[in-house]
Amino acid sequence: MTGELQDRTAVVTGASKGIGLAVAEALVAAGAEVIAAARTSSPGLDALAKAGGARWVGVDLTGPDSAERLADAAGRRIDVLVNNVGAAPARPDGFLEVSDAEWRRTFEVNFFATLAVTRAVLPRMLEAGRGSIVNIGSVNAELPDPLVVDYSAAKAALVNFSKALSKEFGPRGVRVNSVSPGPVETDLWLGGGGVADTVSASSGLRPDEVMAQAAAATASGRFSRPSEIADLVVFLAGDRAANIVGSDVRIDGGFVPTW
Repeated sequence: MTGELQDRTAVVTGASKGIGLAVAEALVAAGAEVIAAARTSSPGLDALAKAGGARWVGVDLTGPDSAERLADAAGRRIDVLVNNVGAAPARPDGFLEVSDAEWRRTFEVNFFATLAVTRAVLPRMLEAGRGSIVNIGSVNAELPDPLVVDYSAAKAALVNFSKALSKEFGPRGVRVNSVSPGPVETDLWLGGGGVADTVSASSGLRPDEVMAQAAAATASGRFSRPSEIADLVVFLAGDRAANIVGSDVRIDGGFVPTW
């Protein structure tokens, strides 16, 4: 995989940890110059920047004009955009306890941030006549879960948005695809205040029991690793995937039943 994105510039949002950091690391390993966007940096992102190949841009993508500032920081040439920023707050008390403000916040982070960054970056790709956009969706886009009701709806909108963009801009050289992970070994699930902790507090199960139940629902018997999501993103970003346009690629260890 090393070298397949040599001399290309990639923007990754939500790049300080989890899937975003793994994607930034994999893109650097593939030869890309990475603009890593996140509200704050992290030890992992600092180490990547220090090693060369990545540059952190501190930005809150829910803020006004933040997407334009990110695009300007990346420069005129952007070959790859990975929209990864997102959050999945667990709603153990159900739909009626989710406020309008919480719905808006979830859509701001999981959908409108991606919309804004894509709008800011796309003209550069169209000018060059080529580019690859990979949006990080979720299996919850097609497997709605009341535990993450607002997140599920936002990710469904994101996957739909990706398909619509692919139809409009694919003929102009810009490929748009989405990746929909199932449970992944990140802080979203495993960290303090993550899904496992929140469900544990409302169900009486220990966090490790919550995680074991989720893992048991997959055919592989385990969560995906961030590096596995990153490998798929790098593939979709590169020339080996030149005729993959408008696809939503699921990586979930068999979490979503298929027949």
